[in-house]
Parts: sequence; C-alpha cells; structure tokens
Amino acid sequence: MTYVAGVDSSTQSCKVVVRDAATGAIVRTGRATHPEGTEVDPAAWWDALRAAIADAGGLDDVAAISIGGQQHGMVVLDAEGRVIRNALLWNDTRSAPAARDLIAEFGAAELARRTGSVPVASFTATKLRWLRDAEPENAARVAAVALPHDWLTWRLLGYGPEGEAPLGPRLDALVTDRSDASGTSYWSPSGDYDRELLIAALGHDAILPRVLGPAERAGETVATDAAPAGLVVGPGAGDNAGAGLGLGAKPGDVVVSIGTSGTVFAVTTDPIADETGAAAGFADASGNFLPLIATLNAARVLDAAARLLGVDHAGLGDLALAAEPGSAGLVVQPWFEGERTPNLPDATATLFGMTLASTTRENLARAAIEGMLCGLADGLDAVRAQGVVAERLLLIGGAAQNAAVAAIAAQVFDAPIEVPEPGEYVALGAAVQAAWALTGTRPEWDVPIAARPAPDTRPVIREQYAARRPA
Repeated sequence: MTYVAGVDSSTQSCKVVVRDAATGAIVRTGRATHPEGTEVDPAAWWDALRAAIADAGGLDDVAAISIGGQQHGMVVLDAEGRVIRNALLWNDTRSAPAARDLIAEFGAAELARRTGSVPVASFTATKLRWLRDAEPENAARVAAVALPHDWLTWRLLGYGPEGEAPLGPRLDALVTDRSDASGTSYWSPSGDYDRELLIAALGHDAILPRVLGPAERAGETVATDAAPAGLVVGPGAGDNAGAGLGLGAKPGDVVVSIGTSGTVFAVTTDPIADETGAAAGFADASGNFLPLIATLNAARVLDAAARLLGVDHAGLGDLALAAEPGSAGLVVQPWFEGERTPNLPDATATLFGMTLASTTRENLARAAIEGMLCGLADGLDAVRAQGVVAERLLLIGGAAQNAAVAAIAAQVFDAPIEVPEPGEYVALGAAVQAAWALTGTRPEWDVPIAARPAPDTRPVIREQYAARRPA
C-alpha cells in the first residue's frame, strides 16, 4: 500500500491525517495544540507539527505529504532566515487602520481589480503596513515574507536558520500555492505578484515564495526529526482551499464552515473582483477560484451562550429546539470579537428584542444559533451577488454536527443542505494534494454524508436579523 499524509496547521492546533493513496481511507491520525493568542512564535507551529506527526505514528511508511494552514498570517524573515518577530495571525485586528490606509491610497475598486479583493485586517499586506508603521526597525530587517503553511513547508524541506536546519537559510526555496498567495493582497488572479502593492505595504521589496501549481512538487524531504528523507512534498494550501479539496467541492457547491471563524466559499471557474469588499476573490487549490466571506464569530458564539446558560453544546441545542423559529423576537447580533464581514473590527455583540415574554433560556439559546447562522447567510448573499449559483450547501465544522444547528440552518438558508461526516477536511484535502503531487492525478475519494436536513426556510429569522443591521 502507498500512504500519503495531510496536515492542517490551524489557529488552535496541528492535525495530521495519513490516508491510503488508492482509496482515501484514513489509516491513522495525530494532533498537537498551538498556543492561544493572535500572535505566535512560528517555532511553536514547528514543534506542534513534529509532535502531531509523532502522534500519528511517524512518516516512515508515507510517500508524500502536504501542509494546509491558516490563511493570511504574517511570517517575516531576515536575511539569515530567522523569524524577526512573532507571526501575526489572521484574526489579529490591530492592522485595521492599515487596511483603511491602503484603500485610501489605491482605491477599493483598483485593489479589487488588481488582487481580486479589498483588503481587511486579516490580509497579509495590512499586517506588513502595520509593521512598517508600528515597528519600523523590524520592517527594515525583512528579507522575505511567508505565510504559515509556506514557512512550515520550507522547514519540512530542510531549510531554516544555520544550526537549526540541514540545508540552511535559502530564502529563494520558499514556496506557496495560488490559494494562500491570493489572500495576501499583493498577488493577482492572473498569477503574478504585484510588487508595487508589496512595497506600499512593507516599505521595500522582499523575497516572496514561488507560487506552485495545484499538483506541482515543492521538493522532497531531507532527514530530520520531523520526517525521513525522500518524501514528496506537495505545494500546500490555505485552510479553506484545503477543505474544498477534502470535500471534493466543484462548481455549484458552496461550503459553509462553522469553526473558530465562519466561512462561506464557493468553487468557481472564473475570478471575481468585488469592490465593495464583501466577498474576497481568492483562488482555490485545484486551479479554479474561491469567492469567500469570513466571519470572526462562529462556534465561539455558541460557546458563550452555553456558558451563560450553564449547559454544554448538546444542552444548548435542546434548549434551542424547544423555542419557535424567530425566538419570539429575540435577536443576537453576534459580533463578540469585532467582525470581518461586515468589516467592523471594533464592534461588540448585542442582544435585541428583550421583553418579559421573549427573555427565556430557550429563546436565548435559539437566538444565539440563529444569529450566528444569519451572519453566514448574509455572507452567502454576498457570494451570490458575484454571480455564484448555490446548487448545494455543504455544512462543515464541529458546530455543524449539532442537530439543532443543522435543523435551524435548514430554516435560515434557502438552498439544499448536506452535512458531511465529521472530519478534519483541511488535513484530508492536504492529503488529496499530496497524492496528486505524488501521482500526477487528482484522486476522487468518496465523502460520506451524515445528514440532509429537509428544507424548512422560515423568513422571519432573517427578517428580524436584517432589521437590526446597522445603517
């Protein structure tokens, strides 16, 4: 048998999945945690990758590996390949003013035309502008800029600072893929970096990772304590693009992911350029495109509601299903950590519609779920506004397995919903990519479906939520 491995280096943890290259069957898995916070020393990701690989039984019998990772983060390297400062993660919003500055300088329409997206605080270019303005001495030292999956791939291939990596600090060996490059705000859907935008952000030019094609090999591993020599290394991908591969998503599919953050993304054959900034025009990991919206507040909304009500997630679902659609007028606007879609980095959450009759535990539980899903449904509208047709919604993420979330989703969304079996779809997609790089052919592995909730659209839910939207 031939085995391949996929990695998901996410915000919270690193997951490794080993699959049979012929059938896609999961052979074994491993996991390790990441530090909390919105800035992290990338060394913690490398430690977690090695620990997760060990937890998965190692890679001695594996032929190829690829790494999916959280999109957008900023890893800045000096000329010796050393990390200059902690990486800023996608959910670090300190760069929101920098995003506004870049938009003021170039114009939203021009940025959308050149990069497919209007930058927000999540995007790498805004973090580089923040670095230039807030830490000019660090900015001046930057010789290369990478994203989390780029840096981990580089380290896995044996590169890094002298004394820490067998092949040394070859910055020109950095590689990435279209999906992650498209989230930087200095890469064009035509396939080229926009150096003017990079310089406007950082203040000077720098080495950027070479952008690989969907099945192109990044290289092969050398012997380290992470991997044996000779493994084929795939190009890697941003997390959402990796999940799209893992789900086998094709044009007509829209993925709604409810994790730490929420995302709505579609696979399309043509790029978009939304100058309103509502939808980002990313690329996917298969050669297509990935119009996407992201919300900062997803499963954590349910965490907060469950804590407040003194129940676990199952108990929250039971309470919610005991209330009527619309929660008797109670509406949760769930912007607990600011928000990205809509772009309100300083927003806070609000509870509307409290009366003596509506303020019950059941209504509060349901309003939390409805509010979270309405934010994602607004995102679906933004993606549809770019010409995307939603033939099928694939609902994934830990919260999607809650029966109440799936049932209420069928009342909030107006398209057929399927809930795939629980799985680490970013890591599973990275394994697809590893097999593709190994064999030259994209595998077609089955994705089991756990539920198909019957359509039950209740317009009152979104009507109430829309009525509370800021003008």
